[in-house]
Order: sequence, then structure tokens, then C-alpha cells
Amino acid sequence: MSTFGGLNTAYSGLVAARAGLDVVGQNIANVNTEGYTRQRVTTSATNAAARAGLVAWGATPGAGVSVDGIARLGSATLDAKVRATASVAGYTAVRANALGSIETSLKEPGASGLSHQLQEFWAAWSELDNGTSASAAAGLLLGEAGQLTAQISAGYRAVTDEWAAVRGSADALVTEVNGAAAQVGELNGIIRQTLASGGSANELIDKRDALTATIAAITGASVRAQANGTVDVLIGGNALVSGTDVQTLAVAGATTMPTGPDAAKPDNAVRVVWTHRPEAVGVDGGELAGALSLLGPADVNGTGGAIAEAAASYNDFATRLGNSVNNIHLGGVTSTGGPGGKFFTFDAGNAAATLSVVPKDATGIAAGAAGAGANNAANADKIAQLGAGRAVDAAGNPVTSPNAVWSAFVTKLGVDTGIELAQASSANLSASSAVTLALSNSSVDIDEENVNLLTFQHAYQGAARVMTAVDEMLDTLINRTGLVGR
Repeated sequence: MSTFGGLNTAYSGLVAARAGLDVVGQNIANVNTEGYTRQRVTTSATNAAARAGLVAWGATPGAGVSVDGIARLGSATLDAKVRATASVAGYTAVRANALGSIETSLKEPGASGLSHQLQEFWAAWSELDNGTSASAAAGLLLGEAGQLTAQISAGYRAVTDEWAAVRGSADALVTEVNGAAAQVGELNGIIRQTLASGGSANELIDKRDALTATIAAITGASVRAQANGTVDVLIGGNALVSGTDVQTLAVAGATTMPTGPDAAKPDNAVRVVWTHRPEAVGVDGGELAGALSLLGPADVNGTGGAIAEAAASYNDFATRLGNSVNNIHLGGVTSTGGPGGKFFTFDAGNAAATLSVVPKDATGIAAGAAGAGANNAANADKIAQLGAGRAVDAAGNPVTSPNAVWSAFVTKLGVDTGIELAQASSANLSASSAVTLALSNSSVDIDEENVNLLTFQHAYQGAARVMTAVDEMLDTLINRTGLVGR
């Protein structure tokens, strides 16, 4: 190998050290950049044979170092775990938030809760039975009854409002997914072109990974890498993004919570569909799947959509309350001796929103029992017993107290909410752990970069010293050869 070859070897060392310094500088500059993955320059020794060609010159050292590229120190396995755990965390968080909101609207236990208002309602019937001023007691009863129906209606409206809020969030989530998918498709094209031309697309890949993580957290999507540097994003096994081809999603179905017979109509079912073909998308997980599970209709087994089930429980309670009071009230007589009519009226299938009080004054309240004499309040006592769970029907069979129906609903909702909150907490912990593990592998460590900085700095200085030594040797060879003895 000639002396000039040594100069080239030293120069390749300078180039490699400078590339290493540039990459370290990039890492340090982005130490606080969210989503940035640390990088390392990759090098390989140049074989002497690469320069010698077909002529053998004996044992010679290598021909320097080659800068092969800039590696991105991420982990596909850890990134996949981040996406998977984010999907579960998104699903449970949406459900826990919605159920928690409904539970909060109950205001149970407490003076503002429906349980307290029920007790006030039954106590007002007892006031009629206690023989106090009929007009005052009747006014109190009608006031408490009106407040009870208003509170039931307000609670039911809170449930329907929550349904509408979740439905609106589903639209927003789909819009976010469509926007992220479009960006992934665009980045796929740029990355493919950059890599094909021999460039580095590490920062673009970081941006694309952040977008695919967002899509996975919303839809539970999976990501499949391709040899040309692009990725496919799959939802339910179908491609949302394939190379630069991007599909879009839409939310179909009712925009307000269906009630009565409309709830069972297939067209009212909230679902995610492809915009290019009328097919439902199999959303595997994430926030969107959580929203869809909440928006499902109620069923006879009580295992339907959580919000619709809560609304059905309100309707069931209002129906039980209205029917149980009406059944007894119809058998009584008013203060004028007339037969008792309905105390409550409501629309079948939508009782919670339509429950209202029929009597307008004391003359419409059938507090007395037929044939028991004037001014008796035996019928009022029977209605009051509903609150204590001691009421019986005409055949002597016990009547289920509306209090028990309401208590069962509150208890079930509380248990379900507690379970969802526990699952959300566990899923969030798993997601945080996965992110921490991924960051420990891919994030920039300043101490490590400082060591690398010194390493490349010394390498650069060493290569420069070699070039200086070779330059002096060449100067001697060129300018001083033949001067001996002159």
C-alpha cells in the first residue's frame, strides 16, 4: 500500500468521526423532543482487497472505515407493545369515564339523591294517614310528587345527554383517525423515496410511529412493516393504510339515543363503516371500540350498551313506581267520595321522561279506603307502606317496593363503575409501563451521549494526527528525496 493510501485511510477516519459527532449533536439537540428516537452512526471496516483489486500486494492493513448509515435505535417489539397496551387503556378509559359520569349524576347517597326524595314522597303519604290538616298534607304530597318526577326526568336526561356526548366523541375520534391515516400514507411515500435514494428517514419514521400509536389507541389497529420502509395499518384485518393508499371511516346510526321500538331498528345501531363501501369496520379495541360498546342498545338480559341499560333501568323504575302507586290509588276514594283514578301517568317505553302527577289538588287524591267511613286515610297508609316494602296487592301478595328497584339499579351501576375504574387503572398502568420500557430503549441519555461525544472527538483528533504524520512523510518523500550528500 502506498503512502497516499495511508492518507486516504486517515481521511476516512476523519469522515466517520465527523459523522459520529453530527449524530451525537442531533441526539443532544433532541433530548427533550417527544417521540424522538436516539440514533447511532453505523460503520464498517474497509477491506484492503476492495482497493487492491486483482493484484495481490502481500499482507496489507485495511483501507479505512466506511460510513454505512445512521441507525435508529428503536424496537419494533416494544413499539408494538405500546400500541397494544394503549388500545386496551383507551377502551377501558372511555367506559370508565362514561359510567363514572352517570354514577355522579345519581348523587347517591346523599340529600340530593333520588333515594332521599323517595323517602320524602312516602313520608308525605304518611302525613295524610296521620290525620293532619288534609289540605296542607295534600299540598305537601303533591309538591313532593312533583319534585320526585322532575328528579327522575332530570336523571334520565343526564343519561341521554351522556349518550349524545359519547356519540359525538365517536365522530370526533373517527375524524382524528382519518387525519392521522392520511398523514401516515403521505409519510409512507416520502420515507420510501428517501430510503430508495440512500438517505436517512429516521425523523420521519419517528413522526409516523407517533401517528400509528394514536390510531392504535383509538381503534386497536395493528401495524405491519414492509421491506420498502412503508407500513400497513390494519383495522379488523382490513387495511386502513397500505403504502400511500388510504381509506377513510365514518360513523353511521342514530345521533340521539333511540327509545321504545326505534331502539331495535338495525339502521339506528351506531357503527363504524368504510366510506368507500357500505360495510361495518371490525374495530378491535381502543377508545372507539369503548364508545361503540357504550352506545349499543339495551337487551332483555341487561348486557347491552351500558348507557342504554342505565336508561332502561330509569324507565323500569319509573314504570314500577307509577304502576305500584296507581294500583293502590285506583282502589281508594277521594275526600268527595269519588273513586280514585291514576295518581301517575306516563308513556309506555319512555316512562322516566314522561312520568307526571295527575291530581292537581286534594280532591283528586284517593287517600281513603272504600266503605271505611268519611275522612279515613287507609289507602294513603297502603301507599306509604310501599316505601317500607310491606305493601301487598288485592290478593295479599307482597308488592316489590320501588325503593328496592332503585337501590338495585344504583348498586349495580356502582359495582359496574368500580370494575371499569379498576380495569382502567390497571390498563393505564400497563400502558405507562410499556411506554417507560420503550423510552428506556429509545430515548436520549445525556451521560451516554457525552461519552460518545468524547469518543468521536478523540477519534477525529487521532485521524487528524495520522493525516499530519502521513503528510510529513509525503513531504519528505517528495521534497527531500535525493538531497543526501548534496
